[in-house]
Amino acid sequence: MAKMARWMLAVLALCVLGPAASGEAGPAAPRIVAVGDLHGDFAAFLDIVEAAGVADAGGRWTGGKTTFVQLGDVPDRGADSLKIIRFLQKLEKAAPRAGGKTILLVGNHEAMNVTGDLRYVSAGEYAAFADGKSKARRDRLFDRNSASIIASYKEQVPDGSIPAIKRLWEGTYPLGKIEHRLAWAPKGEIGMWVMSHPAVAEIDGTLFVHGGLSVEYSVRPIAEINKQVRAALASDTGEEPSILTDPHGPLWYRGNVSRAGEDETERKDEVEPPSIEDELAQVLAAYGAKRLVVAHTPDLNGIEASNGGRLVRVDTGISSVYGGPRSYLEITGGKALAWRKTAEGKWESMALPSPD
Repeated sequence: MAKMARWMLAVLALCVLGPAASGEAGPAAPRIVAVGDLHGDFAAFLDIVEAAGVADAGGRWTGGKTTFVQLGDVPDRGADSLKIIRFLQKLEKAAPRAGGKTILLVGNHEAMNVTGDLRYVSAGEYAAFADGKSKARRDRLFDRNSASIIASYKEQVPDGSIPAIKRLWEGTYPLGKIEHRLAWAPKGEIGMWVMSHPAVAEIDGTLFVHGGLSVEYSVRPIAEINKQVRAALASDTGEEPSILTDPHGPLWYRGNVSRAGEDETERKDEVEPPSIEDELAQVLAAYGAKRLVVAHTPDLNGIEASNGGRLVRVDTGISSVYGGPRSYLEITGGKALAWRKTAEGKWESMALPSPD
């Protein structure tokens, strides 16, 4: 019942209030290049930005007045997320000098790293932060917390052998993890960098978001959504559901693409919420937009458009951990091209339907 109430409240709000002011609409861009989830694959990322004419291997901006959009999920699974981050930081500084721009969106995996959900952090990602003092830092951490650590391993090491306990604990604290956590913390260097980025952006009538935009959230101006994401990253209030973890929120929502896997138990004897097509129409109308570009939900066949070009999916499983094709979306003059690298190593483009 609660789910249906949210749908109905959002629809009524749209009817009464009309379109939500975007608050963060971007200026006209002569060319847009958008890239989906990277998940720590630096080689794939570099191949894409070079092919798209955005940057060279040295991190120098070559895109001129291009607006480069990366839709989040740089970290986790692959080993080289830190290398990608450092490269993106170079582009952020270099692009404006040439009249270009970078827009880096917050994905659910950025939020997970900032808030301490480390389920998908790879060993290589921790190792990338290790330095000559990492072992000493880890030893100090163990010494300062030895009583609580020993107590927590009591069942696994009944005889209380401190060397045995320390070896087990070190398995959960590889070298570099301490530095990783300090960097990704809300007040850490990378955590603050993530918080400087939006969750939703609009450029020339095209909306960009990592997960998706549900009708519930589309009653909020883009600036308000971004403000709420930043606030939640800085200090989770504990409210449920947090915008960072809400399955209908901008970081996790898959409903613009598919309703598979949704919990249907709450819908018994209730009027069904809008279809994918109807919801997309409502979301676009709410922001006065014509196209929605999402990542998060991979399609290993390549970039796909649906609903007459009004929805574009750019997560193609780029990272080698997925094995999907390297790809990017190019929008020029409102016309969209889906670029894909074939198994033979050739870049090919396909025109996508225009929502005009």
